[in-house]
Amino acid sequence: MEVFRPEEEKEEEKKEEKPSPRGYGLSISHDELQRTLPSGADTVYHLKLENTGEYDDTYQIKLDLIFSEEEEGIMEWSIRVTGVGDEAWDVTLTGITEKEVTVPKGMTIPVAVKVVAPRNPRYGSRSNIVLIVSSVGDPVVSETVTLMTSVRQSILAVKTSIGHERSVADMIAGRAKRAETGIFSVLSPTTLRGYVLVESINPDYLEQIVKGIRRARSVVKGETSFEEIDHFLTPKPLVSGVMEGDIVELVAGPFKGEKARVQHIDESKEEITVELFESMVPIPVTVRGDHVRVLEKEEG
Repeated sequence: MEVFRPEEEKEEEKKEEKPSPRGYGLSISHDELQRTLPSGADTVYHLKLENTGEYDDTYQIKLDLIFSEEEEGIMEWSIRVTGVGDEAWDVTLTGITEKEVTVPKGMTIPVAVKVVAPRNPRYGSRSNIVLIVSSVGDPVVSETVTLMTSVRQSILAVKTSIGHERSVADMIAGRAKRAETGIFSVLSPTTLRGYVLVESINPDYLEQIVKGIRRARSVVKGETSFEEIDHFLTPKPLVSGVMEGDIVELVAGPFKGEKARVQHIDESKEEITVELFESMVPIPVTVRGDHVRVLEKEEG
């Protein structure tokens, strides 16, 4: 007499409950599913819906929209789908989140989901679009894809009157501290004339702030890349640009106004040893690297 163990009975039950194949199938291929955007920008997710079954089939496409808590119910995001039907599917405009599309066996249809970030986002603004595609012929056949989009801060340039960059930066920073403005940092490099750099997630609000500040002109359209301002964040050595043999003018210290030739450069101490032209006896003088101005470069 053959005796079945409980584990074997469970395995048989599982096998009986598993649905048998009915010739229906689908597959979704896609590109990158997680992206970040600046305020008001858009991106397009490209997907391909393929009927991998043995029959023509109709697929039900459902979108579950999940926004960050701060935006729940506000619907500041814009979502538009093309490829499902003859006309574009404006999801956020119509409020329709379900549609059907017929795909012959062996055929693939391209589906594009365009996502537009809000113009006035808050820090942490994000949207998750859960795309659920199910076979009408066999509801067990289903695929799910999640499109994750978040808003990031941008580096923006504020045009100012030349010579008033620092005062404008101080005013912007002061106002940013008093309210939830979406401004995270303000940079006023000494070598950047006529502009102040602001890290902000809300360009519209920054424009409102700039309108009320004297000597601030406008917010330059478009964002600035980190590579463009990296040299402002990494200070150059004081001896940068000075070579042995260069003719320089001393701009500070007891020999201010004197001309000299560079004899030696100590990069570790950021000091320069020069020989004064007007000195009766050629005595080497060591000064700080920022105490000289190059007048003439050494040939070669």
